[in-house]
Amino acid sequence: MATRAQPAPFRRAGSAGAEALATGGAASAGGPGRPGPLQDETLGVASVPSQWRGVQGIRRETKSCQTASIATAEASVQTRKHADAEVQTEVPAPVSARTVAQHDSPRLAAFLRRVEAMVIRELNKNWQSHAFDGFEVNWTEQQPTVTCLHTLGYPPAQGQGLHVTSVSWNTTGSVVACAYGRLDDGDWSTLKSFVCAWNLDRRGLNPQQPSAVVEVPSAVMCLAFHPTQPSRVAGGLYSGEVLVWDVSHPEDPLLWRTGLTDDTHTDPVYQVVWLPEPRHSHRFQVLSVATDGKVLLWQGGGAGQLQLTEGFALVVQQLPRNTKLKKPPRGETEVGATAVAFSGFDPSLFVLGTEGGFPLKCSLAAEEAALTRMPSSVPLRAPARFTFSPHGGPIYSVSCSPFHRNLFLSAGTDGHIHLYSMLQAQPLASLQLSHKYLFAVRWSPVRPLVFAAASGEGDVQLFDLQKSSQKPTVSIKQTQDDSPVYCLEFNRQQTQLLAAGDAKGTVKVWQLSTEFTEQGPRETEDLEQLAAEVAT
Repeated sequence: MATRAQPAPFRRAGSAGAEALATGGAASAGGPGRPGPLQDETLGVASVPSQWRGVQGIRRETKSCQTASIATAEASVQTRKHADAEVQTEVPAPVSARTVAQHDSPRLAAFLRRVEAMVIRELNKNWQSHAFDGFEVNWTEQQPTVTCLHTLGYPPAQGQGLHVTSVSWNTTGSVVACAYGRLDDGDWSTLKSFVCAWNLDRRGLNPQQPSAVVEVPSAVMCLAFHPTQPSRVAGGLYSGEVLVWDVSHPEDPLLWRTGLTDDTHTDPVYQVVWLPEPRHSHRFQVLSVATDGKVLLWQGGGAGQLQLTEGFALVVQQLPRNTKLKKPPRGETEVGATAVAFSGFDPSLFVLGTEGGFPLKCSLAAEEAALTRMPSSVPLRAPARFTFSPHGGPIYSVSCSPFHRNLFLSAGTDGHIHLYSMLQAQPLASLQLSHKYLFAVRWSPVRPLVFAAASGEGDVQLFDLQKSSQKPTVSIKQTQDDSPVYCLEFNRQQTQLLAAGDAKGTVKVWQLSTEFTEQGPRETEDLEQLAAEVAT
């Protein structure tokens, strides 16, 4: 409800109106004929509906617009002409061959006839000369001294006091791997250890962070890379097992293992070697030697198992008696093997180092059954064919010459290196290098008369028999506290490199000087002469 005021009747203003205005209209408030005060009045609601919104709705229109269609086209262009231009600063003068005067021809012909016999004689002499036999031009920069390129280690292994028991280079020569274990007295069968590998060609190499680390539940005693597959490596454990890993798969590196069966070694495995199968040269087996007297050949099979394919046993009663040996302890029948080396000239011929200190010449082709009661899933055979004169203690390492089929080296706990010929029991030479043990010896792959040895006094010793047959040419101090150097290996691809591992858990990579990597004149002949002196 709304209210509105009711206006008074319109009157002309006069004196009375002025008076009323002056007095505020208070006089004559209710007198007749006078207007009264304003009053409120309530009326009904008045509403006016809007017509605008309805009109706008009726007039709404929808419109659209489309541009004209767009035409597209593709075009390509290919140049079809080209031109070459050259600029010559000076016009070259034509070269004219000098003509031989006609009258010189008879004299030249006479001279050639006169010297012909002498020239042919000298050419024949040069053709028959052996002055440069075995010589290869080396274009690499000359290295005057032996220097240490890398000092590698794995802090968790070093923190446990583990030794580097073995080193190996892969087939490309760019990766070096080491085994961590213990070579001193004790039971290390349940000692957690490691296999570590470093790629020396990798940019930003961290010597304390290997490119691959494999954890192993027992001390690793030996290691060997596959001959053709650069990431596969075999190892022998203190527990007697043999394992094969692929270090390119760090999440799951284990490929095969022997497991703990009747075929497994019962003593520590001291060396493993990859051998090509006789009928399939592209396939390889793993040979292992241990101090339980067994030499076993393994082949990778299904379910991650290494299967035993062949086996040999060293029994005291079956050793050749061509040299006098000490009597074994009472009741002992097996001969413990500590090292092995294969001939590069006869794939079935190998040399074993033994706990008794005598090397044995053996053959994979042996057929005589071994007189042993050791359990085995395959028949065990007796491989020994010849016994050599012994060291004064156990042998730790043997190495066959890559340049002569009859020569090999051995190193033992008596601190001596023996140079043997396959043709006689007595050594050609016996060199005392240390008053402590010698743990490793290796022939150079490029110098016929050079070899290296690792000593228990912390030295790596390099011998050049062309210079001296009694003392080392260079002695390198590997450890400052005289801790033993347990292993070493030449790099067959990068022949200037030599890796050595020690009791401090360190692997050092040495760059050899040029004198140890370049073959000298008549070196092969000198080696032949040395072997001939042995055989007489």
